[in-house]
Amino acid sequence: MSRQGRPVDPACPVKLFFYLTGVKKSARKALNLANRMKTNHKIIFSNSKKMDDVPSESVDLMVTSPPYPMIEMWDEMFAQQSSSVKKALEKGDGPNAFELMHQVLDPVWNEVFRVLKYGGFACINIGDATRTINGNFALYPNHIRILKCALELGFSALPCILWRKQTNAPNKFMGSGMLPAGAYVTLEHEYILILRKGPKREFKKEGDKKTRRESAIFWEERNSWFSDVWFDVKGTPQALNDKDSRLRSAAYPFEVVYRLINMYSAKGDMVLDPFLGTGTTTAAAIASGRNSIGYEIDPSLENIIDRIKDVIVDSSRQLIRKRLAKHMEFVVDRLKTKGGFKYENAYYGFPVMTAQEKELIFNDPVNITQPDAGMFEVDYSDKPQREYCQDWSDELQEHKLDNVSQNLHHTATGKNSAQMELF
Repeated sequence: MSRQGRPVDPACPVKLFFYLTGVKKSARKALNLANRMKTNHKIIFSNSKKMDDVPSESVDLMVTSPPYPMIEMWDEMFAQQSSSVKKALEKGDGPNAFELMHQVLDPVWNEVFRVLKYGGFACINIGDATRTINGNFALYPNHIRILKCALELGFSALPCILWRKQTNAPNKFMGSGMLPAGAYVTLEHEYILILRKGPKREFKKEGDKKTRRESAIFWEERNSWFSDVWFDVKGTPQALNDKDSRLRSAAYPFEVVYRLINMYSAKGDMVLDPFLGTGTTTAAAIASGRNSIGYEIDPSLENIIDRIKDVIVDSSRQLIRKRLAKHMEFVVDRLKTKGGFKYENAYYGFPVMTAQEKELIFNDPVNITQPDAGMFEVDYSDKPQREYCQDWSDELQEHKLDNVSQNLHHTATGKNSAQMELF
């Protein structure tokens, strides 16, 4: 019981700690503010082939989706940085144009290798391109060319991910249709190259180990996210009709970068995107409790990126509750079909599959400020989400299972935010 006669919730260890140690309310508030997690986010409008603002070995994770060589919408961008690209295209020399475009990207990968810490990851979302030049239809394998450059720089290649952008459009089939020897298979997937600089990252300090445990993902998320093919992520191809459509597109889906950040970094880590675009990586880093730096060569995107501050707090809170609700759906389904669990999460009190999930906790963003142009500062709560913080032993009795997911559904639903529509 609390000093006011109210029971102290044992599933919320923060409250229990304050009760047991007798910390006064005023001191408690000051302690909460001092220990509250903060992240910083910087956007730099410059060419990322020289990232002078980023010290060597200061970045934990690089995640990006660069312009795709040999996709027509990017021809002008590549030609502006290399006049040889335009000449090769005018001559109809597709293979040479392909190589010259990648030579524009190569210095960026060199900089990425420099700024990454040893043990840090680079995740590159890239699609291959198909194009007809001088009547010759061919595939231009962007993922192979980037991987070749990465290996020459010293990266270690790890198993990659394919994410399937399946479409029912009638024009997705290429070539002569039903006639043999003249049709081409569809191109409905993109690659996520997973690279590591140096040996496996180690967490040696006790504080780092604790942060790693609190950054865990659910067992069932692991089973989906660490599969080599993603069927459940929707996206829009980069070949769009106009610039305005590109700004509103999901060519680089929020879900892709959000997953990668949670898979390959811990809370408080530094995430870099050298091709920031509309700011998807910045938004996903904020939602995940990571710091970020983004480079973008096109200053006209600044207003789009600035809109993040208006909607990301509510969007992140909604996203967290969707993950929690989805976990409880998993719990209910498993209790119905396969039996019980061995472990319990220390913060929420709900069942989890493994000991590695016992200290998993989500931090809600509570405030975002913009101290200067191209900068965001974010404050986070250090407490678990109240509606999921309870003694679940009674709720998860067999005769009540059907009500659990339904009762929590309202906490994770609502209108799609502007942020999620933007990304």
